[in-house]
Amino acid sequence: MAGIGVRLNKIYSRRTIVSGVWGVGYSTVISIAPMIVVILAVVLMQRWLGYSKISYASRELYSCTVLYIFIFGLLTASPFNAVLSKYLSDIIYYDEYEKIQPCYYVGLLLNTILSFIVGVPFCIHEYIVGEVDPYFVFLGFYGYMCLMIVFYSMLYLSICKVYKRISIFFTIGMTITVLLSLALVYLFGVDTIYAMLLSLDVGFTFIAAFEHAQIRSYFRENSGHYRDVLEYFKKYWKLVITNFLYILGLYIHNFVFWSTDMRIVVVKSFVCMPAYDMATCLAMFTNISASVIFISQVEMYFHERYKKYSEAVTGGRGMDIQNAKVRMFETLSDELLGLVRIQFIVTVVLFFLAMMVLPRFGFGGLVLKIYPCLTSGYFILFLMYAAIIFLYYFNDFNGAVFTAFCFVVTTFIGAYVSKEFTPLWYGIGLVAGSFVGWMAAYYRLRKIEQTLDVHIFCNGNLMKRSEGKKPSNIVFLRDTK
Repeated sequence: MAGIGVRLNKIYSRRTIVSGVWGVGYSTVISIAPMIVVILAVVLMQRWLGYSKISYASRELYSCTVLYIFIFGLLTASPFNAVLSKYLSDIIYYDEYEKIQPCYYVGLLLNTILSFIVGVPFCIHEYIVGEVDPYFVFLGFYGYMCLMIVFYSMLYLSICKVYKRISIFFTIGMTITVLLSLALVYLFGVDTIYAMLLSLDVGFTFIAAFEHAQIRSYFRENSGHYRDVLEYFKKYWKLVITNFLYILGLYIHNFVFWSTDMRIVVVKSFVCMPAYDMATCLAMFTNISASVIFISQVEMYFHERYKKYSEAVTGGRGMDIQNAKVRMFETLSDELLGLVRIQFIVTVVLFFLAMMVLPRFGFGGLVLKIYPCLTSGYFILFLMYAAIIFLYYFNDFNGAVFTAFCFVVTTFIGAYVSKEFTPLWYGIGLVAGSFVGWMAAYYRLRKIEQTLDVHIFCNGNLMKRSEGKKPSNIVFLRDTK
C-alpha cells in the first residue's frame, strides 16, 4: 500500500476539510473500484439482456452460482496469503527478487489444490443431486477457479504498487464481459443465464491473464528455490490459521442464517438468504475503506517509529531504547484512534447515503432493516483487523490466532442466537464477535507493551540447543595449590 500511502500523505498534508474529504474519497475508490466495476457489469447485463423476463428458477440458479463463486473464491484464496506476504516482505528486505516467482508458483499450486478439494465435490453434488446441466456446472467451476487466481495475484501486484492498473484490468475485463454477453444473446441466440455466466468467465480469464503478465514483467528472474517457500509454511503455520479464521469470520454469520427457515434452496445444492446476504455486502462496502486508510497511515507514521525503535535496540543506549519504545506505542494508539475517527465519518456518510438512495433501486424492506446492525459490526471488525496487523509487527502470532479464534467463535454463537431476534438485530452476532476479537487483540497489545523488553532481550539462547548429555555447570575451578 506504499503507493496509496504516499498519495494520501500529500493529500492530508494540506490539513484542510476539503483535503480530508478528498483523501477519504480517494482511498475508498481505490479500495472498492474493482468490485464496483464487477457489480456494474452484472447489473448492466441483467438490464440489457432481459434478465427479469426469464424464469424465477433460472434467475436464482444464476444468482446463487455467482454468489458462491465470489464467497468461496475468496475463502480458498485466503489461507496462504499471510505466510506468502511474510515471505515476500523478507525476500524484498534482502533484495532477493529472483525468489518472488517461486513464491508465486508455489502459492498458486497450493491455492489451486485447495480450490479443487472444495469445488469438485460440490460440483459433483450439483450435477448428480441437483440435476444441473453439466455445461452450466463447468462454467460455474471455471469461474470460481479463475476468480481465485485473480484474488491471489492481487497480492503480488500490491508489491508493485499498481493499484490503478488493477482497476484498469478489471475495467477491461468487465467491458469484455458485457459486450460478449450482448453478442452471445442477440447475435448467436445463446440462453441468457449461460451467456452471462460464460461472459463472466471470459472476463475473469482476461483479468487473471493481465495480472499474471504484469507480475512476470516486474519479476523476470526465477531462482528455482521452491522449497524455501514451503519451509515458511512450516515455520509460520499460525499465520495460515489466523488469516483463514479471519476470512471465515467475515461470512460465518451468513452461513448460520443460511440454516434458517428464511433460506432459499436452489437445485438441492445452493443455499442462501438473499436479504441478509445483500445487507452483508452493503455493510462491508460501507466500511472497507478502513483497511486502506489504516495500512497507508501505518506506512506513513507507525512504520517509521517501529524502525527507529529497532535501530535503537541494535545500537542505542538504554535511554534511547525506552524513549523510542514510548514514542512507538504512542503512535500505535494515535493510529488506532485516528482510524476510528476517520472511518466513523466515512461510515456515517455512506450509511445515510445508502438509506436515502438504495430504496430507489429496489433495495428496501428487510435489507435495510438488517443493514444498520451489520454496518456497526463491520466497523468494529476492521478495527480488530488493524489490531491484528500490529500483532504481526511484534511477532505475536499466538495473540493473532487467539484474536481470530475469539472472533469466529463469538460471531458464530452470536449469529446462532440472534436468528431468533427481530430483523433489526440479526447482525448483533457480528457486532459481538468483532467486539470480543477487538478486546482480545487490545489485551495482547497491552501485554506486549508491558513485556516488550523481555520479548526483545530475553528471547535468545547463549548456547546452541541440542539433544545429548547435559554439560557441566562448573564454570571456573580455582587452583588452591
